[in-house]
Amino acid sequence: MKKQYDFSKAERGKFYRPRAKLNLPVYLDDEVLRFVEGIARKRKTDLSSVVNRLLRTDMELAETVK
Repeated sequence: MKKQYDFSKAERGKFYRPRAKLNLPVYLDDEVLRFVEGIARKRKTDLSSVVNRLLRTDMELAETVK
């Protein structure tokens, strides 16, 4: 690593995109992953769809308990 860098020609915000969507990775425990994979296999769908459906169901349940 250099002791000093020249930022005199740098451009602030050059790569900034205000409407850019960032998808963060979600890491599941092994047991949970196997469970969700089994459901996805039975329904012939992808993991994201199954996880989203499960989470939406939990959200609805949490709203009714409020």
